[in-house]
Amino acid sequence: MNFKKVSIVTLGCSKNEIDSELMTSLLKGSDYEIVSNLEEAEIIIVNTCGFIDMAKEESIETIWEMTKYKEEGDCKYLILSGCLAERYSKELMEEIEEVDGIIGTGNVKEIVNVIKKLEKEKITKVGNVDVDYLEEVKRINFSKTAYVKISEGCNNFCTYCIIPKLRGKYRSRKIEDIVREVEYLVSNGVEEIILIGQNTSDYGIDLYNRYNLNELLDRLNLVEDLKWIRILYLYPDNFSNELISAIRDNDKVLKYVDIPLQHINNEILKRMNRKTSKEDIVLLIKRLREEIPEIVIRTTFIVGFPGETEEEFKELYDFVSQVKFDRLGVFTYSQEEDTPAYKLPNQIEEYIKIQRRDKIMEIQKDISEDLMSKNVGELYEVLIEEEVGDNVYIGRSYMDSPEIDGVVYVTANNKLELGSFVKVKITDYLEYDLIGEMDYEFGQ
Repeated sequence: MNFKKVSIVTLGCSKNEIDSELMTSLLKGSDYEIVSNLEEAEIIIVNTCGFIDMAKEESIETIWEMTKYKEEGDCKYLILSGCLAERYSKELMEEIEEVDGIIGTGNVKEIVNVIKKLEKEKITKVGNVDVDYLEEVKRINFSKTAYVKISEGCNNFCTYCIIPKLRGKYRSRKIEDIVREVEYLVSNGVEEIILIGQNTSDYGIDLYNRYNLNELLDRLNLVEDLKWIRILYLYPDNFSNELISAIRDNDKVLKYVDIPLQHINNEILKRMNRKTSKEDIVLLIKRLREEIPEIVIRTTFIVGFPGETEEEFKELYDFVSQVKFDRLGVFTYSQEEDTPAYKLPNQIEEYIKIQRRDKIMEIQKDISEDLMSKNVGELYEVLIEEEVGDNVYIGRSYMDSPEIDGVVYVTANNKLELGSFVKVKITDYLEYDLIGEMDYEFGQ
């Protein structure tokens, strides 16, 4: 088979982005050419997401869109990977005849073999969800920021979530392997790493019999030429004092935490099978803000969980109003088959979920605008990422994670290099973004 031009379309979260990078490396190592133009791609891989209804719909729409390249472009084979492919492999293969191959979340390493076999037959490789991370595969696409998986899978079994069935049990990577990958990335120009996993605060419990994300942060803080370390997906239940100290004391660790809380009412938390309580959450936020005054706390909530009463929603609404999170997102509950919550009684109508989501986001907009205003006059280090006008740029401060948070608009008197870090004095604000000027007194 002489088909060598491959294009990968990645949907969903940053974990999928890493899987696509690993496939890219494997393909290039086998003399395949990665192309961005879908019309010239001979093989198209759609790395799908299957977490909630909205993600599933986007994945299905994208798959159908890709099928046209088998008629109008050079595409000979269409392959599906990722969570939707793992979850609905049989249905996808049967219902979309243009699909030639499917690989599940634990079969990334099989991509080259699957392509080679497609000349003879359609291939489905799923079910290997507990496979270890591909430590031997080096990533080959570099920018100033890189996501780094510190674990795979999840043991939480929240009643609304399908991820443990799609990504397997919790598997921590060894500290030495993570440090080695970060050193490799930094040697190729990366300066910000973002640590991810389904639940990063559980890091180490399976491998070292203790929660030791704090030790990993201590080790990474020693990596020469690494500038920023950001952590996402920190569940609140195993957020130790040692972890708080590691975030506070390591200078490269950004004072930014992403803690998906999901709700605050104890009865709903119990029905969600969340291993925490309102009292524990309130205490954790208090400890974080006392120990690390400059801390930025990001969280997400779910509204419309089965049985959520007006009183329970109001408790969440009042909590958001009082705590004033720096960054906040709200999801409407998605009734996912094969999860315990799917069959719970008292499912909430969709329009009520949307109303509740919008109500919280409306007050969060006011909270965010007020918090943004307090930054005027402050000086921040900003990573310059995009030029949007004549000496006008978009960047991020330590307070902003890429794609999910706001940005900093920066004006300068001269050309700035994309990927550079500059000092910016904040002069104005928007609801979720800051506006500033390059501060030449402090320089670049």
